[in-house]
Amino acid sequence: MNKVLFFISFLLLIGCRNTKNSLESKGEDSSVKSFTDFKIEDSKFIDMNSLFEPFDFELSVFSKAKYEFLKPLIMNNDIPTLQKNISKGILSYKDLTIFYLYRIKNYDRMNEKSLNSVISLNPEIIKQAIEKDKNRPKDLSNYSIYGMPILLKDNINSKGLITTAGAVALMDNITDDSFLVAQLKASGALILGKTNLSEWAYFFCGNCPSGYSAVGGQTFNPYGRKTIDTGGSSSGSAVAVTANFCAAAVGSETSGSILSPSSQNACVGLKPTIGAVSRCGIVPISSTLDTAGPITRYVIDNILLFNSMIGKDNYDSKSKTISKINIMNLSKGSIIGKRVGVVKEFLNDSLYDSAVQLLKKEGAVIISVEPKEVDLPNFLKLLNLDMKVDLPNYLKLYANNKLPFDSVKSIVDFNKNDSLNRAPYGQKLFEGIIADETTDFQSKKIKSKLKTNGRAFFDSLINNNQLDVFLSINNYHAGYAAVAEYPALTVPMGLSINGEPRGLTFISKSFKENDLYFFGYNFENFFKKRPVPKNYN
Repeated sequence: MNKVLFFISFLLLIGCRNTKNSLESKGEDSSVKSFTDFKIEDSKFIDMNSLFEPFDFELSVFSKAKYEFLKPLIMNNDIPTLQKNISKGILSYKDLTIFYLYRIKNYDRMNEKSLNSVISLNPEIIKQAIEKDKNRPKDLSNYSIYGMPILLKDNINSKGLITTAGAVALMDNITDDSFLVAQLKASGALILGKTNLSEWAYFFCGNCPSGYSAVGGQTFNPYGRKTIDTGGSSSGSAVAVTANFCAAAVGSETSGSILSPSSQNACVGLKPTIGAVSRCGIVPISSTLDTAGPITRYVIDNILLFNSMIGKDNYDSKSKTISKINIMNLSKGSIIGKRVGVVKEFLNDSLYDSAVQLLKKEGAVIISVEPKEVDLPNFLKLLNLDMKVDLPNYLKLYANNKLPFDSVKSIVDFNKNDSLNRAPYGQKLFEGIIADETTDFQSKKIKSKLKTNGRAFFDSLINNNQLDVFLSINNYHAGYAAVAEYPALTVPMGLSINGEPRGLTFISKSFKENDLYFFGYNFENFFKKRPVPKNYN
């Protein structure tokens, strides 16, 4: 892969640095800062007392004995199991919520195990959980997110919570619900709070560690605190899921920002087709490429969250009506005879090779391919041009109308007034947006060329080899999937020699989420070895 594509994969929104001998390490851009070069670790803006004050009483009477009793009922279980335990009367939505709050308080901030994954908590969450217990339908399916405490990446608007995108400039950004959150609430989900992220979804500083924001501090990976990269930019969402701080979480991706942290934290992450999930009310980078998506421990949870997120939004120009995934069909089908495209070079990676052999053993037809290098010219310009327009649109239409900002430049100027606290790693990419003078005519040509090249990369492989799915590692092909606007699903496939999680990533054409879930669900069932972080279990 050429240096331009690695710049896209490593610097823009992804932040995934793998082991020295991994395939992704070749050609890494030298300007990317080492994950362990931390200028700041803890947040200077989160007041722990204020964060947990609404829950002081409930947590004070929540005994260690109660916690230990609940652990096997909650820890590392999927949503259907949680619902089953609640239907049996041995667990409640209130218990589930307080359990997560207890873990967040004990593991997430200001101690030797702190992960810094959560930025804010919903002060009404316990009251809302009690209401869910009172009103739980008698015939509620176990395949429901009703009453499930969900964490949102802190670039997603949610009423009653501040949406900061990790930036000090947005610390007064109290908003209404985004379309996505309204959909989740309509399905009965509880919004537990917000997660940390790479500030402005990693399109801000340029050479800062992934998982850092001025508001949230530095997020750490529970599989190797301070030694293994969290991935970016949805770092807090993935870390919170794997650390059992929530039932599931929502992230967002422009190019790799769901796939990377999901892979790095042994989570299941879906980057949907552009248009499957509304983007309105989400702090943007690019209206061309942005999408939100679910991050979960298991494929079944990912499907449940995805089904609750989708819906036609008339205010999103790319939004489409799509069908929900039929969960019952996942176990009925078989991968026998399904044609799976595997990258020949990747077979040198032992985890990838083992995963491929497992699929082959279960009946898949393995097709070895050697993808031709395809350029993605002016990718950075696309992001510059979109954000120059899309961020002001967000500030005008979806942000708090009392914020004193109307452009990227107004935020850059604000940060300069206190750069040590607001932008300790600088704001190189924001300054690049301001400096970019590409015309609208050039912009259209850039977007068209990128989409054509991205689709050509996958379509030539899929069509020529009659593939049902293309198989990658982590976020390696995230840049191509981004510009093609194709969906991708990553599923845990084990730990590398140094204990770093790796993801097996399934990619297909537009609105083929059902196919991706089919392969992911079956692989997960064959694999049966999702690793858990031992220091947080």
